[in-house]
Amino acid sequence: MKREFLVLSAAAALTMAWCAPAGAYDAGFRKFVEGLWPVVAQAKIKRQTFERGFAGVDEPDPAVLKLADNQPEFTSTTSQYLLKAVTPARIETGKAMLREKAALLDALEKRYGVDRHILLAIWGIESNFGKDKGSMGVMRSLATLAYHGARSNYARPQIIAALRILQSGVVTPQSFTGSWAGAMGHTQFIPTSYMAFAVDYTGDGVRDIWGSEADALASTANYLAKSGWSPSRPWGWEIALPQDFDRSLIGRARPRSIAEWKKIGVRPVRGDFGGVEAKAFIIVPQGLDGPAFLVTQNFNAVMSYNDSHSYAVAVGHLADRIAGKGPIVAPWPEQAIELSFAERVEMQKRLIGHGFPTGGTDGRFGARTYEAILAFQKKRRLALDGVPTRALLVELRKGG
Repeated sequence: MKREFLVLSAAAALTMAWCAPAGAYDAGFRKFVEGLWPVVAQAKIKRQTFERGFAGVDEPDPAVLKLADNQPEFTSTTSQYLLKAVTPARIETGKAMLREKAALLDALEKRYGVDRHILLAIWGIESNFGKDKGSMGVMRSLATLAYHGARSNYARPQIIAALRILQSGVVTPQSFTGSWAGAMGHTQFIPTSYMAFAVDYTGDGVRDIWGSEADALASTANYLAKSGWSPSRPWGWEIALPQDFDRSLIGRARPRSIAEWKKIGVRPVRGDFGGVEAKAFIIVPQGLDGPAFLVTQNFNAVMSYNDSHSYAVAVGHLADRIAGKGPIVAPWPEQAIELSFAERVEMQKRLIGHGFPTGGTDGRFGARTYEAILAFQKKRRLALDGVPTRALLVELRKGG
């Protein structure tokens, strides 16, 4: 299950001083909310739960819409996102938590097979280790997203799941807070993820991702395990590519075994692959001039938590730093793309039209867009430089 539209860290939502309080009245919005009732009723939600959940939710929250349009993992380059996500303070706190929560992390690794450093990295990025779990009303946030249309398909099932959570009694409407997208608790589960993956690790009868660190980390471990995480492989490695490397092999559509990558000269920038036997694929999050990574299915498991290469690289790298490994070796290049924003969007749309998915048409060039460019260049027998130029856009405008 993809965790869509996720989320700024809850810290960002918490610190937005301009978050608009509920209180004013918007007749159109209230009519829309009341219009949700027939579908809610079909989901066997009690009318009392519906009324309690939306009590005082009388106008949309403009802060939600502003935050929705500015998710850093989708609007920043990977290097920009890493600067904010993998900070010295977060690394040090993660190391402290590694010691402090050792017994819990031991038990979670044994039960779920998910690496402790990955769990700590997600906890750190999502809520600053529980310090910033979000203070925006979940029901108001979700109603705002549903009302304004662009994210309605995301928000409507979340509303049903959120009301089920309220109906279960695990939280009160007053304490039902989270991020602008309705993500909640220590590791920022959206409501549908809570319903599907949250666990009562402590055995007290409550799946408490808000107050129980153990329940929250166990729920995240359960999520990743059911999304394909395996203890037999790491998330990935920063790699060096050989000089004669065939660049058309880059991308998630070109997985190979670690042994096959070794045969053609792919090597980690530090150490070796440690005898890992797994399939993996190469990503270049900021183009061929920047760092390259060989990533496994575990990377995809993290992306199921948040469908962003930048996020998954940040989680993997923060986990490595918490484990005592070094920083990324290759320098990150500046993205000096000669195309206008409209041309970048057009390039992504045309790449998709030619059968090469870019992961979106937002004008931001990440790993999937560079993969698509390389695949298109190979099809047209162009030089495989992966560079999004105006000449490439002209070529994309041609039929065939």
